[in-house]
Amino acid sequence: MKKTFQYTIVAVLFLAGFQKTTAQKKDDNIGTEVVNVVKPYTPTISDAFKVKEIPTLDDDDTSKKENIQYNIFSFPVASTFTPSKGKAANVDKSAEEKIFSNYMTLAAGNYGTVGAELFVTQNVSNTDYFGGMLRHNSTQGGIKDVRLDDKMLNTSLDLTYGSRTKAMTWNADLGYKHQIYNWYGVYPGLFDDATIDGIDEKQTYHTLYLGGRLGLDNILKESTVKFTRFWDAFGSEENRFVAKPSLEFDIVEQKIKTDFLVDYVSGSFDKNMDETRSIKYGFTNVGFQPSIKIHKNDLTINAGVGFFYSAAQEAGESKFFIYPQVTGSYKIVGDLMVFYAGLEGTLHQNSYSDFVQENFFVSPTLNIAPTDEKYDIYAGLKGKLASSVSYNIRGSYKNEDGKALFKSNLFYHNNTNTDGYAYANSFEVVYDRVKTVSFFGELKADFSKNVSFGINGTFSSYSTDVEKEAWNLPSIKLATTLDVNITPKWYAGTSLFFVGERKDIFRQATITLPFPDDISITLKSYFDLNAHVGYKYSERMTFFLRGNNLANQNYQRWANYPVQGLQILGGASYKFDF
Repeated sequence: MKKTFQYTIVAVLFLAGFQKTTAQKKDDNIGTEVVNVVKPYTPTISDAFKVKEIPTLDDDDTSKKENIQYNIFSFPVASTFTPSKGKAANVDKSAEEKIFSNYMTLAAGNYGTVGAELFVTQNVSNTDYFGGMLRHNSTQGGIKDVRLDDKMLNTSLDLTYGSRTKAMTWNADLGYKHQIYNWYGVYPGLFDDATIDGIDEKQTYHTLYLGGRLGLDNILKESTVKFTRFWDAFGSEENRFVAKPSLEFDIVEQKIKTDFLVDYVSGSFDKNMDETRSIKYGFTNVGFQPSIKIHKNDLTINAGVGFFYSAAQEAGESKFFIYPQVTGSYKIVGDLMVFYAGLEGTLHQNSYSDFVQENFFVSPTLNIAPTDEKYDIYAGLKGKLASSVSYNIRGSYKNEDGKALFKSNLFYHNNTNTDGYAYANSFEVVYDRVKTVSFFGELKADFSKNVSFGINGTFSSYSTDVEKEAWNLPSIKLATTLDVNITPKWYAGTSLFFVGERKDIFRQATITLPFPDDISITLKSYFDLNAHVGYKYSERMTFFLRGNNLANQNYQRWANYPVQGLQILGGASYKFDF
């Protein structure tokens, strides 16, 4: 191997020298200049072929691998230790609370207050069910410095029968409500004792409804229909029929939704305030609201438009309306911060029944018309400050034409109307174009599974077109709640509501002119503090104690209508199964 390597070196040197000579002679234009080689060429190791660092060995002895055996020299050790058998650690597990299908609640308190609730439900088959709810709430009155009867009664019965399957869900509803309220809010100092004693202030309302809901596992997602018959003790009556079918389907991975609306209302009042004529009203509103939902990464947009046609059967004009209905949200930081905004408008159909539920002291002499909500522009942020703390802030600008406002009725000194609502103790409904700028904030926190807290507030500013004020609309509304499970047996909670100042007006009309000046009424702001505590005697029986208006404030929700002072209500609730 050594000789072979030497021969290889000599051959390499010879070829290198020959190549040098040949390169010098290859170009004929190199000239006749003589080149003297001062130092002969000396090759380096980099010019030779590199030898493999690990040469291949053909020796069989070196290619064999020797088998190595490892042995452990163990010997027994005497021991008396005996391990015990494994045992799972005990885990404290709370008893699972049993769920009952039915319950009954009875309660009583001062002011002759009585409350009762009964809820029952029963599965008729694997798919069909039946349910019913009976509610009663009444008080015998007794508000301080009130001269007229201020008792109240509200009793309702609701029945439902339905079915749930994979392909279809439906239910049919039937209900009746009986309500008694009194126009006890007489303007102070306006009447003598004899006149007040002759006022029959009682009003009775009746509501009968029949409705249903249908949902199919196809494009017909949900449809609702409801017929309501409403009447009172003064010959007023109202019929209303509302149908809302909804279609939903996908096209090219985009969700298309279409809502239809048919809203019919018709009613009458025996007479107006000065007994010069009767009042009749009727509207048929038809709506078509298509929309498309676009979802891309963190952005979600619902783009739609609303088409409405309102046909007036009695007084009023038939009109066609087009509303924008666009909403969207964008997740800025996941669920921690979500920006949302919208531009929406719609047509609201007002009714005598709805006005009564909002203000029980309206007179049966109202003008009924729809409200044109031209647009509501809003934007806000919502999300979570922590895993158990959520927030929502929002600002909005709303433009409504024909917004309904409650306003004290004009008092006619020479009026022959002696009904219980004609003594400056009832409210009418006026319509005006109202623009509202509002800011809303809300914070909810579940500090633990036993403590929850919430607070929200709305700050609003109103501008009107015809009326001097946005009557009886507060500029500030605040609310806060706190619920605590003290022990597995005891629980408690509290709530506080604050309502800012509102404006109303007292107006008079006489035979002689000029009429007396209008008197502006400012209803003071108020807060209402409520609390409750309960004891779970057993899984079936619970006792509770509630306190309302704990600050004993004699505030007025409506002009000349003070509320009850401190109210204490105690009772029990019992759960059961058939």
